[in-house]
Amino acid sequence: MLNHIRPAVVMIALFTGVLGVAYPFAVTGVAQAAFHDQADGSLVRDKAGKVVGSALVGQSFAEPGYLHPRPSAAGDGYDASVSSGSNLGPLNPDLIARIKTDADAFRAETGVKVIPADAVTTSASGLDPHISPAYAELQVARIASARGVGEAQVREVIREHEEGRTFGVLGQPRVNVLLTNMALDARFPRPAEG
Repeated sequence: MLNHIRPAVVMIALFTGVLGVAYPFAVTGVAQAAFHDQADGSLVRDKAGKVVGSALVGQSFAEPGYLHPRPSAAGDGYDASVSSGSNLGPLNPDLIARIKTDADAFRAETGVKVIPADAVTTSASGLDPHISPAYAELQVARIASARGVGEAQVREVIREHEEGRTFGVLGQPRVNVLLTNMALDARFPRPAEG
């Protein structure tokens, strides 16, 4: 019986060492060497070096002087601990009512009839950090008014942060909300409150 147990114990120890220790260390080392920023979570820092978020995880911005993200189904405003979609089907009355309410409010704010889908629909993860350039464009007037600058100036900042398709063919053009809002604050500082 010991002849059967010994090889099993040796194989468990060997594979634990190789697959549970050596392989993870090797992959982590390669990732840190080749893709340091991505391996550390694509963290975004302010001028003082303080981490303010990740370029890959959306954040809630509700003030009028900021680019607003798409709606999130992840808890109360982009809560990464409850990342998920709403799981409501396209014919679900609750989803239809929510989208209609959001669309009516957006139309009242902007005066446009046709709105981009990402203005009223949530992403699959609920944490999408990007919006479409069309949705960003519809927010230019509000942002410019709140910051007391020209629409062309706000539009320029948004265009500077527009990302194209990955490898030129994958996905859609997009605007990272956090990075654009940080650039808006850097270019057009908000007056200190108090």
